[in-house]
Amino acid sequence: MAAMAALPRAPLSPPGGGAEDAAGPEGTEGLFVLLGAGLAAASHPLLYVKLLVQVGHEPLPPTIGRNVLGRKVLYLPGFFTYARHIVEVDGKRGLFRGLTPRLISSTLSTITRGSVKKAFPLEDMEHVSNKDDMKTSLRKVVRETSHEMMMQCVSRVVSHPLHVISMRCMVQFVGREVKYSGVFSAIGRIFKEEGILGFFVGLVPHILGDVIFLWCCNLLAHFINTYAVDDNFSQASVIRSYTKFVMGIAVSMLTYPFLLVGDLMAVNNCGLRAGLPPYAPVFASWIHCWRHLSAQGQLFRGSSLLFRRAPIPAASFPID
Repeated sequence: MAAMAALPRAPLSPPGGGAEDAAGPEGTEGLFVLLGAGLAAASHPLLYVKLLVQVGHEPLPPTIGRNVLGRKVLYLPGFFTYARHIVEVDGKRGLFRGLTPRLISSTLSTITRGSVKKAFPLEDMEHVSNKDDMKTSLRKVVRETSHEMMMQCVSRVVSHPLHVISMRCMVQFVGREVKYSGVFSAIGRIFKEEGILGFFVGLVPHILGDVIFLWCCNLLAHFINTYAVDDNFSQASVIRSYTKFVMGIAVSMLTYPFLLVGDLMAVNNCGLRAGLPPYAPVFASWIHCWRHLSAQGQLFRGSSLLFRRAPIPAASFPID
């Protein structure tokens, strides 16, 4: 389920290009905006369920199942069962609660990345894969990652206010509130109640997660391509082209706690039930939130949406 944790991230893409290529030929930027919006809409029900799980909302009882060893364990409802519950409560349109601000956030992110890339183009460097040119190759990776990090950080700052609004619209499902009913009214409410800083709650852990994700992924891919993939192998170029993508899926799980903490801070103490006890205490900072989750062993809550074991030992059930 690492791929589910990787969904919200946009810095990496499979071979053939990504959102950062929006600065290409005329019209390409519009194409990537449409593709980004389409992906955001298609994946929204998944991220909606993930967010509700992240805040600790479990409206359905767990069921008894068996693990691979045949032992009885309690399983919490998976994505499809949870999504069906949302449809029963709010109808099919309910699965797309908070989609409008998320689409705007996605569009702002794509346009910002393209604009930054145009304003600060990265000079092309000759491709290097030979181990004898390790210093040159590593220098290239550092330059490319630094440039990618700048684009991601700027796009994250620009799009984060709409991300906060989207998160708050979605978690209203928990308490059946209607406090955030539209983008413009939400902007006015946040500004009035929390000031300008209210639009950037949870930004720091998100940016830290993005930066760590980029550097770990790119450096790991570089060292694997340099030392583990032999140039004499006939499919070496194909393997190298996918290494970064595969590393992105793996590293996303390691940086998932930053995503979780950032999302929880976006809804914490904003007047919605999902951001208040018993779902969560009022956090003084994102570090306080991190420590609270760590103490409870919940830093990866919501990272898996299919096989979700309840925090009750299987030994508590009678064995047939």
